[in-house]
Amino acid sequence: MLAFIVGVLVIAIGLTLSIGLHEIGHLVPAKLFGVKVLQYMIGFGPTVWSKKKGETEYGIKAIPLGGYISMIGMYPPAKGEKVAASSTGFFNGLVADARQSSAETVAEGEEHRAFYRLPVWKRVIVMLGGPFMNLLIAVVLFAVLLMGFGMPQQTTTIASVSECVLPATSERQTCEPGDEAAPGAAAGIEPGDRIVSIEGEAIDSWAESTAIIREHPREPISIVVERDGTQQTLTATPALSERYELDENGQVRTDAAGNELTVEAGFLGIGSTVERVQEPATAVIPQVWEQTTAVGGVILNLPQRLVDVAKAAFGPEERDPNGPLSVVGVGRIAGEVAAMDEIPIVEKAAGFIGILASLNIALFVFNLVPLLPLDGGHVAGALWEAIRRGFAKLFRRPDPGPVDLAKAVPVTLAVALVLGGMSALLIYADIVKPIALF
Repeated sequence: MLAFIVGVLVIAIGLTLSIGLHEIGHLVPAKLFGVKVLQYMIGFGPTVWSKKKGETEYGIKAIPLGGYISMIGMYPPAKGEKVAASSTGFFNGLVADARQSSAETVAEGEEHRAFYRLPVWKRVIVMLGGPFMNLLIAVVLFAVLLMGFGMPQQTTTIASVSECVLPATSERQTCEPGDEAAPGAAAGIEPGDRIVSIEGEAIDSWAESTAIIREHPREPISIVVERDGTQQTLTATPALSERYELDENGQVRTDAAGNELTVEAGFLGIGSTVERVQEPATAVIPQVWEQTTAVGGVILNLPQRLVDVAKAAFGPEERDPNGPLSVVGVGRIAGEVAAMDEIPIVEKAAGFIGILASLNIALFVFNLVPLLPLDGGHVAGALWEAIRRGFAKLFRRPDPGPVDLAKAVPVTLAVALVLGGMSALLIYADIVKPIALF
């Protein structure tokens, strides 16, 4: 139990630091560009601790599920419009209140330090500073993981040899009298043997050996193994076995009805050892890109993913291990990793680093979504302003002025409610129907 709690705390602290650095990514360029920053806070809700240094209050709040910096003049002043007394008065009131609150942060003589007065490119840098910081953290963590710990890779050394042949669809996991003997065991292959060649072809990877074995069902093949420093030639006849069909990501393929697909292939009943192999620096960016595209795919399909989560949470379906998680789910996985005695400490450390790296990729991608109150929404507003002013200048029209993002406050509120509902659903699902990785 103690190890489980330690694992949860490690991820919680790592996530809090990631959030804090995200906000520093906003804070530093804002101050460099002369914007007055009133607050730098980690978390939401009641303030637990704070200290004012210069003109900025730095603090920690009770709910560590995010953070923010408070800059003066987030919204430009109104252009003389009045709040309409109509059925949409409530939303107009929200806009007016937001604009008024923004105006109240700008003291007399500080108008030039308002955020909305920054040139577009500076506003974009301030808002992208947070996601960029998460990306930078992810790159560093993946570099440590790949170049320091290495990535698990199957080797050509045998780890296990099955005693019998069981089809992939079998519900049994143990052999019984009468079961067909596994070809690998019948050929004399033993754990610890290293495959040197098959059918005269030198074997440098486990994938190469598997490909040859699959292509020769019910055909005798010559296998040279190294055992105790000497080479031995064995003859094995792969059995014709039914195996699950996997896609390029190693996931089981399904048909239109959701049934898992199987294929017939040669099978020896042997398994490989897995070792961590250190990767070169050139492998870091591709790994970051792969994680980024994977998270992007989840976000693009988020509505359907959430429907699947809801079906699993309130029905008999199992959770998709590649689906979205809440912080509760991530913490639970970290706790399980820490609590597993059979996992070496080095593997646990590598697992924690991998989790934190993936979390920072998720923060990076999610904050780029072009919806307020996310950073991407502010970037989209700034870019729209640049486009409007560019067209005005091109056609010699009057400068339209800054984009009034205060008008998007109702949309911001709606997005915040949706995000809150999504978080509540994921937390509930991670409690009642957690993803089973082990």
